[in-house]
Amino acid sequence: MSTAIVTFCEPGVAIAERLRAGLGETQVFVHRSVKRSGEAKSFSSIMTLAGKLFQQYRRLVFIAPCGMVVRAIAPHLRHKTTDPAVVVVDAGGRYAVSLLSGHEGGANQLALQVANLIAAEPVISTTTEAIKNLIVGVGCRRGVDSKNVVSAVRQALRSAKASVKQVRMLASASIKSDESGLLLAAKRLGLELRFIAAEEIRSTTKQFRHSRFVAKKVNLPAVAEPAALLAGRRTQLILPKTIFNQVTVAIARENSSW
Repeated sequence: MSTAIVTFCEPGVAIAERLRAGLGETQVFVHRSVKRSGEAKSFSSIMTLAGKLFQQYRRLVFIAPCGMVVRAIAPHLRHKTTDPAVVVVDAGGRYAVSLLSGHEGGANQLALQVANLIAAEPVISTTTEAIKNLIVGVGCRRGVDSKNVVSAVRQALRSAKASVKQVRMLASASIKSDESGLLLAAKRLGLELRFIAAEEIRSTTKQFRHSRFVAKKVNLPAVAEPAALLAGRRTQLILPKTIFNQVTVAIARENSSW
């Protein structure tokens, strides 16, 4: 699925290059006032460009203010089943917002994919996702079998008297982003998978149990518990790290009360 990345500033160009390397078939568009590199194309009017992009691409990533993007795409909106997925990233690379066609068009998944690539916070407001309040943190050894991960997650949920239908996402450390068994397990469970940057795990003030074994192996204080806690907001562990068939699982619940 082809993706267009649009930016208006130099910091955005750097973000675009990082995304281009991880999103597969992409085309980068840079405003004519900004120096561009590689095979990026130049544009002068976002209003004109947006119309063309809606016809040519199924996934759009704008590195720009949300207001600007809303005004640019508004004239081209047709229906949630046909409009492309639109994700907005701020110039600081802090947030990846699923703006349009979140569920049907895949913007929710794209926002999470973008967030994983640049260590940003995915912002997803789709109601069907918002009512899910569990995050399952997973730590595993290199070369883990996906069947073991799936089994461990299901056992952990049973221990917490919970269902996979309540799970918003799986989470792990960024060092596991290329772990094929973990990636496949997420697909088999029908769940998105978020990776938390190693530095965020090391620097967090959230309370979790540290592991000498994990520290020795991957230079992190732990994986499953901090990943579960950091992947959401106002989180609290409901199942501390537990080992199931050499896979470590922890479950956190997001508290929606104010």
